[in-house]
Amino acid sequence: MEELIRFLANSLVEQPDQVNVYTKETRRETIIKLRVAQGDVGRVVGRSGRVANAMRSLLDVAARHHKKPVLLEID
Repeated sequence: MEELIRFLANSLVEQPDQVNVYTKETRRETIIKLRVAQGDVGRVVGRSGRVANAMRSLLDVAARHHKKPVLLEID
């Protein structure tokens, strides 16, 4: 799932070398954290959060076989 988010983020941003994706596991959920350059945050979030919501929807589909919910945090 990290690879999916990294691929999507790299295709959206102007500075793909500054895309960082890492996973944090808790008892209840899996959190995927996405960090991009300050100037690229708007591209990843999108107008009214549409791009971020689309990324979360794709992540939900990819995470169907996991027993815990998967969340996406964008920094």
